[in-house]
Amino acid sequence: MASCRIPLVLLSCGSFNPITNQHMRLFELARDHVHSTGQFQVVKGIISPVSDGYGKQGLVLAEHRVAMARLALQTSDWILVDEWESRQPDWTETVVTMRHHYRCILKKYQQITGPSPQLKLLCGADFLDTFKVPGLWRAEHVEELAGRFGLVCVSRGALQPERAVHESDALSRHRGNVLLVREWVRNETSATEVRRALRRGLSVKYLLPDTVIRYIRQHDLYTEASEGRNQDTPLRPLTKQGPAQSLDD
Repeated sequence: MASCRIPLVLLSCGSFNPITNQHMRLFELARDHVHSTGQFQVVKGIISPVSDGYGKQGLVLAEHRVAMARLALQTSDWILVDEWESRQPDWTETVVTMRHHYRCILKKYQQITGPSPQLKLLCGADFLDTFKVPGLWRAEHVEELAGRFGLVCVSRGALQPERAVHESDALSRHRGNVLLVREWVRNETSATEVRRALRRGLSVKYLLPDTVIRYIRQHDLYTEASEGRNQDTPLRPLTKQGPAQSLDD
């Protein structure tokens, strides 16, 4: 019975620059898969746009990315946009964001009897490859992410999340906490390609919700000028977290 299942919240962190239909589709795919295990009941999905301090080239202001995400999710009855991370003055490590949301979840469920709720990071298969980038992740953060929280990873194109799990000692140690979801109907919409199309005046209809397309036009986003934003700025994770560390030390 659903009442005996563990309440689960899915959290997706990222630029959402802009949010695409594929970003939202990941939540639906993940929820279906998680429910099929018989272990969890997904109670909420959270989209957490990164702050402006991330320093990624072409990143438009957080106020716009949050607004577009909210417009895109107007028809969802279980996925919401949270501004906490986007409002931070500096880039926030993914694990720190997860700690914040988990505290909020526990506070909400403290008066409810039954299994304690869990929080897992929802991501695409390309996310797992970021663990291999020197200096991008702290080893202890990967351990906490995989061991304490866990991930729900949706396959994307030809990427093989199984291999990424196999090649990481931290992920392999906690492979029972890493749910891999196969996407049989491929949708490889890339926010990078969407921005390129917008700069060139090409159609992005059916790649983004119409409400998001209207917002982009109203605010004149994703132009040649906006793509140059942060052009010479290193990604904040590479400067904030100090010297590169082995993820498996």
